[in-house]
Parts: sequence; structure tokens; C-alpha cells
Amino acid sequence: MNIVGGIGRYFVEQARSVAYLAAVISAALWVAVRPRHWPQTVRNVLARQILFTGVEATRFIALIALLVGVSIVVQVQLLLTRVGQSELLGPILVAVIIRELGPLLTNFVVIGRSGAAITTELGNMKVNGEIRLLDAQGLDPFTYLVLPRVMGMMISIFCLTIVFIVVAFVSGFFSGVLMGANTGTPLMFMDSVMGALTPADVFSLLAKTMIPGLMTGAICCTEGMSIQGAVTEVPQATTRGLVRSVGALFIVSALVSILIYI
Repeated sequence: MNIVGGIGRYFVEQARSVAYLAAVISAALWVAVRPRHWPQTVRNVLARQILFTGVEATRFIALIALLVGVSIVVQVQLLLTRVGQSELLGPILVAVIIRELGPLLTNFVVIGRSGAAITTELGNMKVNGEIRLLDAQGLDPFTYLVLPRVMGMMISIFCLTIVFIVVAFVSGFFSGVLMGANTGTPLMFMDSVMGALTPADVFSLLAKTMIPGLMTGAICCTEGMSIQGAVTEVPQATTRGLVRSVGALFIVSALVSILIYI
């Protein structure tokens, strides 16, 4: 009975965590569509979050995309050219790059780079009493701290994924040309890819970038603000935020893939 009770408590706690996370995301989306919640101060925080999460990470994302294009896109081109199945180039690249690798690798980079920073920043603010000070001054901590970070994560991940896909395709095509892959002109290559793109692929791209972005932002913010006051709790909260964000990413990616392929 103790084992059954422990299992039950675990699932109840997980259900409460999921419900709380859904409430935070819903509240962020509800507040985001109301213009009065976007004063100059909140817009400045959003701009700084996009600058740190999106703009400053562009070069690293482009480098990873370049390596993916050189390694994976080139191999697909060479293999299909050898077996005489060049017409499958577009569908395979769409399935591998747009559906799976692009969103997944981009989310990994953002979680490790910006997710940890958000949790640590808010955790230190909680320890130093800055969040209480904002509340005492009449500033809503949710609007000023959580909202711009959640929305900034979502916007940055989507834009970085687009950069990843473009760089991977461009680098893959020109690397394939240098290695002797007979895939035609750049226009033919793009026609092959765009011709294989379906509404389901667009839905998959949006779902695998925006939903994990919202969840990562909400998880890292709630973990950072859940610290009770000891500075030693900050590293623990950061670790929990990263682990939960990665877990949420895989769950969302798996569910979206199942819906797409069904």
C-alpha cells in the first residue's frame, strides 16, 4: 500500500505541476493580447530578452545549421543521386530538417543558453528581495518579469528555427555541389523542398517552436521565482528548470509528430 500510495502521490504532484504550468502559460497569453499590459518598461524587457535569446544566439545557431547542412543534407543528396531517387530529396529534407532537427536543436540551444540564465536571474532577484520591492512599488511581477520572458522565448525560438532551416539548406546545397551531388540548380533544389512542404509541416514547425518556447519560458520563470530565500537554492532551481524544459520539449515533439504522422 505504501508503494501504491507513493506512486499515487507522484502522479498527483505531476498533475498539479502540469496544471500550474498551463495556468501560467494561459495567463501570459491572456495578458499578452491586452495592450494596457505593455507599458514602455515591459516592452524594454521584451526587447532585451529577444536581443539576448534570439539575436545574440544567431551566430551559434547558424554555425550548428552549417554543420548540419554539410553533414546531413549533403549525405541525403549524394545517397539519393547514387540510387537514382532524386525526387525524394524534398520530402526527406522536409521530414528531417523542418519537422525534426531544426526545432529540436534550436530548442536545445535556447534552453541551455537562455533558460538557465532566466532561472538564475529570477532566483537571485527573489533571494535579494527585488521581487518584493517591485510588488511594493505597485509593479506586477508577473507582467514585468514573467510575461516578456515567456513571449521573448517563444518569438526567439521561432525566428532562430527559421534561420537554422535556411542556413542548413543553403550550406547543404552548395556543399553537395562541391562534392559532386547532381541536384540541379539552386532553384530546382528549392522547388523540390517547397513542393514537398505541406500544411502539416507548417503546423509541425509552428507547434514545435512556439509551444516549447512558451513552456520553457514559463518553467524557467516559475522555478526561479519559487526559491524561498536561500542562495543555495538557485543552482537547484536552475537544474530543475533545465530538466523540466528538456522533458517538456521531448513530450511536445513526440505528441506533435504522432499527430502529424497519424
